Amino acid sequence: MRKTWSRWCGMALAALVLAGCQTIQTTQGGAVGVDRGQSMLVSASEVEQASAQQYQQVIAAAQKKGQLNRDRRMLTRVRGIANRLIPQTSAFRADAPGWRWEVNVIESNELNAWCMAGGKIAFYRGLIDRLKLTDDEIAAVMGHEIAHALREHARERVSQAMVTNIGVSVLSAAVGLGQPGAELMGTVAKVSFELPNSRLHETEADSMGVELAARAGYDPRAAVGLWDKMASQSNGAQPEWLSTHPSHATRKAELARDAARVMPIYEATRRR
Repeated sequence: MRKTWSRWCGMALAALVLAGCQTIQTTQGGAVGVDRGQSMLVSASEVEQASAQQYQQVIAAAQKKGQLNRDRRMLTRVRGIANRLIPQTSAFRADAPGWRWEVNVIESNELNAWCMAGGKIAFYRGLIDRLKLTDDEIAAVMGHEIAHALREHARERVSQAMVTNIGVSVLSAAVGLGQPGAELMGTVAKVSFELPNSRLHETEADSMGVELAARAGYDPRAAVGLWDKMASQSNGAQPEWLSTHPSHATRKAELARDAARVMPIYEATRRR
């Protein structure tokens, strides 16, 4: 009897979760044609709030360790590139330029960068120094990370986590149990920093990132050579944060295809 009751409760919870899902289009397709409906179980505002709180914790921890924005020249460079990219986000969604964007550089030797929901960006100094990135290459990385935020990949992954019970406590929160705010924040942190993005999400971010760079006046072809640099720093394997991408050769071919597609946009931007 107890087993039957538990199974019934599980089915009821699953039904409630699925009933709450909405399939939406978070972005316009752009020139690269990213056009896919996404099933969402939590609201954009909830994920943005949780992301903002998580971001402030990371920034506060870096500041406490003396690792936040120590090199003024590098910070100015990174923020200058961001200031050119951010207005171009309107090509994919009209509300994005008005987000409360934040851009910071963390003193760390890691090959890492990310953009959380709502436009919270962190660049790690190791990524720039170890790979000797040009401005075009920084724009390629940043455009890729911004694309994750535009597509609300974190929100989509939190929703998937609820359905697949990766976050059982978050599922409980969805039906009125537990501590919703704290659990949602924990799950946002997990999908942002611990669990790798899916290959689909990474491919979408690659395509959109190339277009964002081109619209901002950065050479979209820089994205192709950038990943050669990545491979050279990881003994032929991609860094952990890129581990779900296609093979190196496949990825270069796809980036080259997208770069060619947006070259007219880049050339038009340069003539202005």
